[in-house]
Order: sequence, then C-alpha cells, then structure tokens
Amino acid sequence: MKHLAVITARSGSKGLKDKNIKLLEGKPLLVYSIEAARQSGKFDCIHVSTDSEKYAQIARKYGADVPFLRDAALATDTAGTWDVLRAVVQQYAAIGQQFDTITLLQPTSPLRDAADIKMAFEIFEKKNAQSVVSVCEAEHSPLLCNTLKEDQSMCGFVDLQKVGRRQDMGTYYRLNGAIYLQTTELLMSQGDLYGEHSYACVMSQEHSIDIDTALDFRIAETIMRASS
Repeated sequence: MKHLAVITARSGSKGLKDKNIKLLEGKPLLVYSIEAARQSGKFDCIHVSTDSEKYAQIARKYGADVPFLRDAALATDTAGTWDVLRAVVQQYAAIGQQFDTITLLQPTSPLRDAADIKMAFEIFEKKNAQSVVSVCEAEHSPLLCNTLKEDQSMCGFVDLQKVGRRQDMGTYYRLNGAIYLQTTELLMSQGDLYGEHSYACVMSQEHSIDIDTALDFRIAETIMRASS
C-alpha cells in the first residue's frame, strides 16, 4: 500500500497570526509535523497543503513535498478540510501518483510524535480499518458541562442522578485533532469517518496539545522545555 500524509497549513490565521510558521523552540510550527511524519517511516509522500509560497519553501526545506499550492477557494476560513484533502488526492492523480491511504496531520499538534503515528498505523492494520482517529482522555466529564440560560441560572445545569463520585462517572474521550488516517476510497466516497470500521488511537493529553491561541502556544513551549 502507498501512504500519503497531508499537513494542512494555510496562511492568514485570524487567531494567532501566521501560527503555522510561528517559531516554537526555534522551529516553524509546521516543521514538527513534517519531522514526526518522516521519523515514523510510514509515508511514501509527505505533502504540505498551503496557499503560500513562503510556507511552501519552509516545508520543502525540511523535506516535505509541495508540487502545487492550494487553490485560493480552498484557503478560506470556511473551506472544508475534507474538500482540501480530496483536492490533494485529485491533483496527485493528475500527475500520475495514486495512494491507498491519506493521513491528515494538522500542524497545530506539534507534540504528536512518530510513535503516535506508528500506533495509528498498527491499529489500522490490525483492525483492517477504514479509518483511525486520534483521541485523548477528556479533561472534564461531559456530565459536568451544559449550556447557560440567558439569565445564567444554574437550575438544571447538572443531572444529579447521573453525576456522582468522579470515579463512578466513567472515562470519556475527546477528539484531539492530531491524526486522521483513512483509506483514500473512504475519503473520496465521502463515507463516514466514524463508521463501523473506524477505531480510536488513544494518545496522551500531553501529546494532544492543539494550538489555537497564544495560551496554547505557551503551554506547548512549557512542555517542550520541560521534556528537553
């Protein structure tokens, strides 16, 4: 089987300016995903999908493939990630390259490492899966979460019949956005990523840091410095 990794790194982030190339411990953020993909040894091609030639040059410098830039229509805030991935598959097919699987590695997960990627592939192969999606243990039980009324009343906020001691509430998991591995057939058919043949790859909370804000960035820096 031939495996394609896609690292999505459009320019023009609104929250944290140019976050995908912002220096994290001396390296542009997207580089950590390139390095993890390369070190895993699982991919025949590591593609960075970007609309920016500046980003593309950085990606190529660290060993990623960027034979084409992302179309402007797919580089907006409203563009769907899966539409971006389908376009990448089609563009590679147009130059004679076909892949059996495609793995989305978002650059905002810099602590996801090669071992995490290898684990996802082991699950994919062992389960004969159509997709493997990374998750981590939820920091808080959803039983303790709710929306607020307009007057901010807490009446009925928690269902006391369901909420007991913490150890009795069970373990909940959440999507962490770090790894989405699926067959190309599933992607192109717009099948259910969370269907009958989808399995979880459970990652640590530490490796699940997802950078969206300046605070997230500082947390990632702190963890990296502590572990170096």
